[in-house]
Amino acid sequence: MSVRIDKWLWAARFFKTRSAAQQAVEGGKVKLGGERVKPSKDVRIGDEVAIHIGAYEWTVRVDGLSDKRGSATVARTLYSENEASRLKREEQAALRKFAADPAQERHGRPTKRERRQLERWREG
Repeated sequence: MSVRIDKWLWAARFFKTRSAAQQAVEGGKVKLGGERVKPSKDVRIGDEVAIHIGAYEWTVRVDGLSDKRGSATVARTLYSENEASRLKREEQAALRKFAADPAQERHGRPTKRERRQLERWREG
């Protein structure tokens, strides 16, 4: 048995909607066996899937197949995460928690005052 990768990602609750899963696969954020694939590619038990969402990356092994979205506990049985992937993700989360990114505070274009400060800083 096999299931489309976009349906499986949605059923495993990596994405909230199937169209979001489909866009991620098309955008190269999901790799099956290290290769970019199309959303219609079938996933089988034992396949290794690398999923990149935002700043985090999961490397999981497919343990179960489902094309229906169920509860989170059921979804968790569909895959098992690689130990190295889990440690790396936890480390990234800890770094993000303690070291705030100054670019996240910035929204929109700089004000006139900020632009002048930038020009002074570049000149000086």
